Formats: sequence, C-alpha cells, structure tokens
Amino acid sequence: RKGEDQHELCSLFSPFLYVPFNFFFKFFLTQISLKMMEFDSTPANIACCLCGVVIQANPSNMCVNCVRTQVDISDGIPKNLNVQFCKGCGRYLNPPQQWVACDMESKELLSLCLKRVKGLNKVKLVDAGFIWTEPHSRRIKVKMTIQKEVFTSTILQQVFVIEFVVCSQQCEACQRKDAKDTWQAVVQARQKVDHKKTFFFLEQLIIKHNAHTNTINIKERPDGIDFFFSAKSHAAKMTDFLQAIAPIRYKTAEKLISEDKKSNTANIKHTFSVEIVPICRDDVVCIPYKTAQNFGNICPLLLCVKVSGMIYLMDPLTLQTAEMQSATFWSAPFRAISTAKQLVDYTVLDVNLLGPTNGKFALADIQVTKTSDFGKNDIVLYTRTHLGRLLNPGDTCLGYDMANSIYNDADTVSLRGRDIPDVILVRKSYPERRKKHKPRHWQVQTLKKEAIEDMKPAQMDKLEREQEEFLRDLEEDPEYRGMVNLVPADNAEDVFKRNQEEEEMDDFPEVQLTELVNSMTIEEDNRYDE
Repeated sequence: RKGEDQHELCSLFSPFLYVPFNFFFKFFLTQISLKMMEFDSTPANIACCLCGVVIQANPSNMCVNCVRTQVDISDGIPKNLNVQFCKGCGRYLNPPQQWVACDMESKELLSLCLKRVKGLNKVKLVDAGFIWTEPHSRRIKVKMTIQKEVFTSTILQQVFVIEFVVCSQQCEACQRKDAKDTWQAVVQARQKVDHKKTFFFLEQLIIKHNAHTNTINIKERPDGIDFFFSAKSHAAKMTDFLQAIAPIRYKTAEKLISEDKKSNTANIKHTFSVEIVPICRDDVVCIPYKTAQNFGNICPLLLCVKVSGMIYLMDPLTLQTAEMQSATFWSAPFRAISTAKQLVDYTVLDVNLLGPTNGKFALADIQVTKTSDFGKNDIVLYTRTHLGRLLNPGDTCLGYDMANSIYNDADTVSLRGRDIPDVILVRKSYPERRKKHKPRHWQVQTLKKEAIEDMKPAQMDKLEREQEEFLRDLEEDPEYRGMVNLVPADNAEDVFKRNQEEEEMDDFPEVQLTELVNSMTIEEDNRYDE
C-alpha cells in the first residue's frame, strides 16, 4: 500500500518536475556553446601616419613623439614675462597696486609669478617649481608641467620653462619717502630739559616695540625728535605709543595745502605736538603743597626713581612713595630743583640699617664724605637714605649736595618750615670701572634719522658725552637695561671673557651674554643691485 501511494504521488507531480529540469538543461547547453565560441582578441597594430613606426591603434593614428611635434599644448602661454621689484623695500608688485614681500624661491613668489601667466585656465597645471639662477642675473625661471586632452581619449603632458625678468620699479611708499614734503602727518616730541638722555631711552623702546615701522622719515632736533608719516592714523598710533611709555600731553593742528572743491577733496597736513614732562630719572623735585596732600601728606621734597607711563617718586627719608600720572602733573606742573649734572661722588664710611624696607630699598642712617675731600679734611656728613641694602662701607655713590646748593624760592615754596637734608644719595657708582674705559661686548641699536643741521663741535661733544652717560647708566643698573634690547658687538664672547679676566670688582653688575638679543635690524636687500 505504501509503494502504491508513492507511485501515485510521483505521477501526480511529474509534469511540474519535468518543466524545470528541461529549462536548466537547455541553459547549460547554451553556456557551453558560447564558451566554445570565445577566442582571444589582440589589439591591432598600425603604422604611424607620419614616421611609420608600428604603434597600437589610437584615435590620432600617430605616435607620442609625432603628437608632441604636431600639437603644442603650451601655445598661447607666454614664455617671457616681467615682474616689478622695489629696491627700496625689497617687495614685488602684485597687480594692480599691491606690493608683497617675498623671499627668493618661496611659495609667495611662486604664487605671484603664476598669477602673471595667462592661459593656464585652458590647461591642467600638474607641477611648478623654480630653477636656480644666479642671484644677480635679474632672472627668475619657473619650470611648469601641464596636461591637456588633444584628441579623443588622448591626454598630452608637456614640460616647459617660463623666464621672468626682474624690472626695477619704485613703490609708492618709497616714492613718498624719497621725495620731499610728501608727508601727511608729523609727531613732534619735545622735552624742556638740558640733555637728551630721555630721547636715547625712548629710541630704544621704539626699536624694541617696532613702533617706527610706518615712518617715512625721522629728523633729530636740538630739543627733541620729529617723526614723519604718510597718514594721520599712523601719527595717531605713534602718539598713543608715546603716551603709554612716558607721561606726555599733546596738541593737534592742521594746515590746508590745497583743495579741490569740485571733487570735494583737500590736501591737509596734520601736526601732533607732544610734550614730555621735564622730570627725569634721578632728579630731585619739590612738588606743590596741595599735590603732596593728595598723596597722603607726603614730604614735598622727593626723588624721582623711575619714569614710564607715570612718574614714580620716593621720599628717601621715609621710603614713602607716590605714583603721579601725567594728568596730575599737568594740572599743577613743577620742575626739578636738582638734575643729574649736579651729582657729586661720595664715599661711604658707615651704614646702619633701621629696619623699614620697600622692595629693593631699605632705610638706613649713613655716614659719607665727599670723594674729592677724602683725605684732605675731616668733614663727615650724616644723612638718611633708601640705599641701605645696596651700600657698604668703602663704596662710592652719587648724591646731591643740598646744603651748598641755591634754589629758586618759587620752586621750594612748599618746603617752608621743613628741614632739608644736607645730602640726598641717589645710586651706587663705580668710578674705578669708568676710568678703565674697557671695550663693551654689547651695543644698542639706533634709528635711521637725519642729524641736526649745522651742528657745532661743542654740541657734538655734548651729544657724545650724553650718549656715553646713557650707556653707563644701562651698564650699572640691571633693572634699567632690562627695559631695552642690548645686542652683541663684534667678537662679543672674546671681549666678555677678556673683561671677566681683568675684572677686579666683584659687585659690578656686568652685562651677561644671556641678556643680549640678536639684532633685528632689517638690512636692505641688494640681490638685484647691478
């Protein structure tokens, strides 16, 4: 019974089993026949239509060499061009009016040269680079690799060289600088004192902060210095810089040079008159009575210990300090009753510390005598000073002989009824070091400025003495020279070692090699000078 049932089931589904089997069998036979009909296909070789070399067939029917001879994809791209270079500032012209500073074989110079090449938008730029040329040849060569489709599915690559001739052309900034009376604004800095050490210090701060970048000319004056600019904004920026580093006041003025009423334009020259307070470092001043009351009833007789954005004053008898802003000074101005030219050398005999301190200063009772009278008489002066930590018996210091000085009553009116000390000591000095005249292993940078016209020999000698005094102040005061940049002189290491071997003073604050910085002076680029 079981076998009969299976036979009936097979007979029932036999039509459905036969159809798929027949279909797959025919498909299998078809694939076998197609596989047998396949044959290996090889590309056809033809002869080049120009030179006859056997090549594979291509749409152009030419070999690579013949295609390159017949088709020049660099056609339309100029091979000789010019670039403009300014010798004054070392910049290149980026048309139409922009001047760009570029180093030789730099990315910026390559970009500037490629912008000069016309026709690159029709090809594909693959690579570009410089080819070395002589520095004084006034030539720049750029090697370029480009690609372009010349026929259907045929891309040709070509390498060629473009030569740029460097032409000299003066930029507008250098034209204004070299021409006369082309400035639009001037900053006139003045100080009513009998020396120029303040401007020596300001010059170093200007160089350190690179504040003279926009100046087109700098002129030295007997009582100050003038900065000329091509725009009013640059002069205003210099005025703000001077206001940040020194207590000043300024006024502005305008002068109409020419006017065009049709186009509503005018040529106006602007003047910024800057006046620096007539108080310098190490000066003795007598401030007005009301000003002294505003500073906590401080003694009017004060010593100026520092001048920056404010005037820092100190009472050497009590160590009380006052920080005077420029507005406070100009509301009730005063002048110094003793300046650095009146300093006298004193020899320290005894020092007795009293205890009170203020930073690096310490109050002390001290016995001194004039160095010029040492060994001639027995005059000993007793005073109180703020240099208790810095002075020891046997040291030499600089101070003011207040007992033998004559002052104007108008300057000392606020001192009526007060005792004036016989001596006010200012700072420690090193006269033995000054006598040796040792060469310095450091130097300071200077601005390129026009000197005073028709200067007399006496004025030149005075200027040189003041310059030497300024360098001595930097050499003897580490805090003072820390505000400026000192650069190494020629053979700085050898000179420093030689001075160290000959040095006999252990407490002299010698300028170390670590305090020197590399010179940042921008020299003129003469690589294209003939």
